[in-house]
Amino acid sequence: MRTVARKIADWINRLGTVWVEGQITQISLRPGAATAFLTLRDPSADVSLTLTCAAAMLRRMDPPLTDGSRVVVHGKPTFFVGRGTLSLRVDEIRAVGIGELLARIERLRKLLATEGLFDPARKRALPFLPNRVGLITGRASAAEHDVLTNARLRWPAVRFEIRNVAVQGSTAVPQILEALSELDRTSEVDVIVLARGGGSVEDLLPFSDEALCRAVASCRTPVVSAIGHEPDSPLVDHVADVRCSTPTGAGKRIVPDVAEETQRIRQLRDRARRALHGWVDRERRLLDALRSRPVLADPHGPLQRRAEQVEALRERARRAVTAVLGTEGHALTAMRSRLTTLGPAATLARGYAIVQRVDPDGVDGVLRSIDEAPPGTRLRVRVVDGAVHAVVPDGAG
Repeated sequence: MRTVARKIADWINRLGTVWVEGQITQISLRPGAATAFLTLRDPSADVSLTLTCAAAMLRRMDPPLTDGSRVVVHGKPTFFVGRGTLSLRVDEIRAVGIGELLARIERLRKLLATEGLFDPARKRALPFLPNRVGLITGRASAAEHDVLTNARLRWPAVRFEIRNVAVQGSTAVPQILEALSELDRTSEVDVIVLARGGGSVEDLLPFSDEALCRAVASCRTPVVSAIGHEPDSPLVDHVADVRCSTPTGAGKRIVPDVAEETQRIRQLRDRARRALHGWVDRERRLLDALRSRPVLADPHGPLQRRAEQVEALRERARRAVTAVLGTEGHALTAMRSRLTTLGPAATLARGYAIVQRVDPDGVDGVLRSIDEAPPGTRLRVRVVDGAVHAVVPDGAG
């Protein structure tokens, strides 16, 4: 064990001096002591380092160091073999001024803006009525009271998941990050509110921390920032999905007003009722108009009239066909009479006869001249009521 500790100490003692920035969280300076002990904490992570320095150096600092002060220290890492601890032997401590802090915040602002974390297109809309609201704020703080009071005045049934954390100092960022991650993993939480009252630039520094800004940007749950008062504008305001100037504004923003929504529902119900009544009245008037039409007032009347028209047309057609048939019948009778008068039967009836030659093969035409009937010619004489046969005797002519 001693060998390992000495090896570690030898390796660390070969390291050079370094500059380290952080927040002072604990100062141990006993009266008359020559050495002072301090704890330097990383503002963005749960990491701390013990510092040792000359007590006279601390006493000479103006203004004096206090818990939460942002400092830059210069020193050499030292490993104490007996206790097995690592510390930084400091020979210079510089307080980080407001101007330098603001310059760093401005540089970070430009960096995050360049990466698109401030882009309005990536911001998500808040749910109309969240199932549960996550609230990250200081314990028993005015900000917590303002958010809860105003939200419940607007919507009494609203439910909260509250995480009380440090909202300033060296432990603020790690605690806020842990609470933010926990609420973002909770499926029932639909919106997360970061709330803090006003304060100095140093007090609000945790809400301009890069790690916190990136964590807010990566949250799946919409985040509302309500930090400080109207003039305060930490970087998390620009990254959050919705920025409220005060915790009171956040309480009013995350839930609807039950009175306003009740009034809106009443108005919509009245509009729906009027629209429905108007539609029913319009359809009733249309039905009345349809009912008053002759075709619906007397449905059998038009059918009866059409039937009478069809019967009249049928009678007219019958008369027309009969007239045509009568006319054509008279014409046919007249034609028959003319044909009868002009036919051979009528001539025979007046006493004339038709004489035809007869040969072995049958009748051979009509006899038109005596030259066509030499003696011995067989003849067929047709009269009106029949025919007789004769033979031309010798000497006839």
